Amino acid sequence: MNLILAQPPQIDITAGLFYIFGAITAISAVGVVLSRNIVRMAVCLFFTLLGVSALYFLLRAEFLAAVQLVVYAGGTLVLIIFGVMLTSKSPFSRFEPKAIEVAIASVLGIVVLGSLVVGIVKTKVPSQMSSEGVYPMTALGQALLGDYLVPFELVSVVLLVVMIGAAYLAKGRKKE
Repeated sequence: MNLILAQPPQIDITAGLFYIFGAITAISAVGVVLSRNIVRMAVCLFFTLLGVSALYFLLRAEFLAAVQLVVYAGGTLVLIIFGVMLTSKSPFSRFEPKAIEVAIASVLGIVVLGSLVVGIVKTKVPSQMSSEGVYPMTALGQALLGDYLVPFELVSVVLLVVMIGAAYLAKGRKKE
């Protein structure tokens, strides 16, 4: 009688880390949206940016991960926190959006989500990886400042709008 022992399934550590960091990113992003306290929003945003950076590291995009950590988590988030702390009467004040603001944000969120889904479905991944499996830096620089210059600059405009929005939220509303 020949017994075949069942092998336990091999767990891929990279896949496990991907799911862990993906869950951290998603949960903290939901925390940013649902929290009414501006300081808690900033902390949740920090964990969201940290999770995205970890996902970039898992995808072997070390340059993007470093930029994510330095520019967004290190620079932008600190600027937002200091802006809130310096301009708000109380950093622990609660943010109560109006119904029209919630409606506009919901519509914009659905449009952006739909655009992302369509973009992901229709995108064909180019095979520009080098033989070592690392994206060459010269190709990345030429892509950012050549083919993708306009989207690269649009990201800077979006970042400026985020800063203006953060300053507006930090200013607070005057009581009528």
